[in-house]
Amino acid sequence: MRRLMDLDKAYEKSPYPRFHVGDTVDVGVRITEVTEKSGKGGVEEKERVQIFNGTVLKVQGHGPRTSFTVRRIVAGEGVERTFPLHSPRIASVEVKRHGRVRRARLYYLRDRVGKATKVEERIGDAIRTEAPAGADA
Repeated sequence: MRRLMDLDKAYEKSPYPRFHVGDTVDVGVRITEVTEKSGKGGVEEKERVQIFNGTVLKVQGHGPRTSFTVRRIVAGEGVERTFPLHSPRIASVEVKRHGRVRRARLYYLRDRVGKATKVEERIGDAIRTEAPAGADA
């Protein structure tokens, strides 16, 4: 059992920022683009980081097998991607907003459209509420 734990430690990456279900995150994904060289007939590979932002629907697994699913709306269609957290293809994970949810899986967001897909924002332990216009702080 000790060997398995040591092997798991070897594949884990440096710690990511803490995120939970309902948070809005930006995931930097390494993409390899293959293009043909003009005139030479060969191929050229370029690697770049593409940002995939959305709401975390679920987090599953533990250790190096941890994965999380992110959902966003693109051109009116819902797009979900599942990322292994410790994959070399993941360049970064940045938390944009912390969401306040009461469930471990947010599958109900799949049926919602527009503003109904918004999740309440959490700051510390309190819910963020905007001050009324003209109110002095």
